[in-house]
Amino acid sequence: MLFNSFEFLIFLPIVVFGYYCISKTYRWLWLLLASYLFYSIHEPRLLILLIISTLTDYFCGLKMANGSKAKNKKYLILSLAVNLGMLFIFKYLGFFTTTVNNFFAFFGVELTTQENGGAYNFEQILLPVGISFYTFQTLSYTIDIYRGNLKPEKHLGVFALYVSFFPQLVAGPIERASRLIPQLKQKLVINITNIKKGIILIAWGLFLKVVVADRLGIYVDAAFANPNSPHGFSMILGALFFCFQIYYDFSAYTSIAIGAAKTINIELMQNFNKPIFATSIADFWKRWHISLMEWLRDYLFIPLGGSRGSKIRTIFNLLVLFIIVGLWHGASWTFVIWGILNALILVIEYSTRKIRMRIFDFLKMTKRGRELFGWPFGFTCIFLTLVFFRSPNFDHAMLYIKSMFQFRSLHINLLNNYFELILSISLVLLVQTIHYFKGNDKIYDLVIGKPLAIRWSYYIAYIFIIVLFAINRQNTFIYFQF
Repeated sequence: MLFNSFEFLIFLPIVVFGYYCISKTYRWLWLLLASYLFYSIHEPRLLILLIISTLTDYFCGLKMANGSKAKNKKYLILSLAVNLGMLFIFKYLGFFTTTVNNFFAFFGVELTTQENGGAYNFEQILLPVGISFYTFQTLSYTIDIYRGNLKPEKHLGVFALYVSFFPQLVAGPIERASRLIPQLKQKLVINITNIKKGIILIAWGLFLKVVVADRLGIYVDAAFANPNSPHGFSMILGALFFCFQIYYDFSAYTSIAIGAAKTINIELMQNFNKPIFATSIADFWKRWHISLMEWLRDYLFIPLGGSRGSKIRTIFNLLVLFIIVGLWHGASWTFVIWGILNALILVIEYSTRKIRMRIFDFLKMTKRGRELFGWPFGFTCIFLTLVFFRSPNFDHAMLYIKSMFQFRSLHINLLNNYFELILSISLVLLVQTIHYFKGNDKIYDLVIGKPLAIRWSYYIAYIFIIVLFAINRQNTFIYFQF
């Protein structure tokens, strides 16, 4: 079920109303059934994978409660094997098979995979929506139990709800059991302020999605459809618009997820901290998709040794980390290259930090001055590397980047509609101004506590903008494919 659908606008009020009316004894069941319905409404078969993951980790968690280290390790391996195995089969098997075939074909060896005389078509394997998100979420549960940082949840229904909680099931944030499970079992409190905040966050997320991100996407699609364009400025604008499109699209989902959870008094973690204002790639990755980067830090980067070893070891750990980041986002070499480019820029930043600090000290630059100096570099790196993220293949990305530096004209109006172009730029400036002063998580501060006349002027303006400027097509969220 899409957040930007009429079904969800009907579904959510029913779920919230039922949550507050049903006895505490069955409240978990109500939310669990709602979550399973939310996930399976368009493809019921995919629900079985979610249930397999849930039962596996529930069982492994209980078995690790009082077991020896050796015994617990076996159950941890079982959890990893089942979850990562399903992730590999449904998300990476086609990519892996194609890569192996291409490798051998380079040496003149042709490999074929046959079934009853016909070749397998791995593209027909359906990618389960949100599998990367719920796989990481449920794996954190068993890993934390193995480490002794968490006690297993004995109530199967509550644990199943933790894995499948509908607001953040499909595209995060990736929650830890120690944070979310206690909230799922908390005493019922009808918090009117939280309900208001939740509704405002949902409205803000819908605005970001259907008015801003989807509008930018039209220009982005046109730009990337013709990577050999001679109009360099239009290519640059296309890359810039994609940078903002993916941010607004993903933050829209996160805002709606946090808002939906807040209406039933559950707090989900923030996933963004003004990432467009990052002053370096390192700063960007501290602000962007925070739940994923914290997961990878705690369960991959630190176990590898983090930055505690030699420079060579740290560089190796960064490369491994960002190759995983790239593959997590998609089973394609363009995502791998995107991850490696981010790692290489981080390595350069890491290796030159002392020299840069000496230069800044010599020039007597203030902290603010250093940030203003670093922002253009950081933002340029972000939107250039995202060309690989958006492109279908390496050749397309290189052709697009080459076209960005061909300034044969000043043409930027790819859609031949100056109103839409000016409106898109104006919306980006508006959203970034709001994010700069309030951030994506405090948007309700613009409304709550204001005089009645101001609040209603906001409500009327919002309805007017949605009716007048919303893109009339039901686009899925970009991160649904991950």
